[in-house]
Amino acid sequence: MPESPEVEALAFFLRENAVGRAVTRIDVASPTVLKTVSPAWTELHGATVTGAGRHGKYLDVDCDGLHLVVHLARAGWLRWSDALSQAPPRPGRGPVALRVRLSGEADRGGEPGTAPGFDLTEAGTKKGLAVWLVRAPGEVPGIARLGPDAMDVDRDGWERLLHGSSVRLKTALVDQSLVAGIGNAYSDEILHAARLSPYVTAGKLSDEALDRLSDAVRDVLTSAVDRSVGRKAARLKGEKRSGLRVHGRTGLPCPVCGDTVREVSFADRAFQYCPTCQTGGKPLADRRLSRLLK
Repeated sequence: MPESPEVEALAFFLRENAVGRAVTRIDVASPTVLKTVSPAWTELHGATVTGAGRHGKYLDVDCDGLHLVVHLARAGWLRWSDALSQAPPRPGRGPVALRVRLSGEADRGGEPGTAPGFDLTEAGTKKGLAVWLVRAPGEVPGIARLGPDAMDVDRDGWERLLHGSSVRLKTALVDQSLVAGIGNAYSDEILHAARLSPYVTAGKLSDEALDRLSDAVRDVLTSAVDRSVGRKAARLKGEKRSGLRVHGRTGLPCPVCGDTVREVSFADRAFQYCPTCQTGGKPLADRRLSRLLK
């Protein structure tokens, strides 16, 4: 799932490549991704892209005051093309759910006849990609419920957010209503960097553990943003994977201590950790808690 660093990089890419262009056409190949009916999608036609930003893991494309808000979910992505096919995507065929066509290079001194833009795609059979068209981002229910952005929370802020919490720290980190922008992958990386167990009670961290957690959030997310921003959208997934030390590395040696990275599975997801670095050398019980991540 794209998390805040990748969505930040996508927003940067759109600011560099889409801002100043007009929306010429929108092709909807999968109507189920559309979560709003008013304003009508036709209102975007002729609107100019004036900005792109991020709210947690939501991408926000501002088109003359209308906001195209996208949540990429687990398997969604934004795929940019400098020359989109003139044929619309075929409903039910392929990964493209929605296509946004923009004014061509001829309008900016480039080659006539080319039509840039982007596809919103989703792989697999379990669909979660969602798109809203709203006049203010806060009209999207998920954005309205977001906690403060993880990139903006300092050490004292973490202490306030976690005070009295009885949930496991892993659960707290991915709770978007508590703090926005961290998902399964970067929470694994943060906990590893902070040398904290995913199962530790969030509200019972010592002062020293809170210091480590705050530093780890800042360092992991800042590093990921620095690696990602400025890269083409097509390279962001690979860049994310290349920077991970424990997530997705089950059975491989921990790059810090050499112990074997282990996994806990629950429902259709899993998280990874290093026993030596995080749990005093003791493997965690794999209780398959479907409620752990939501």
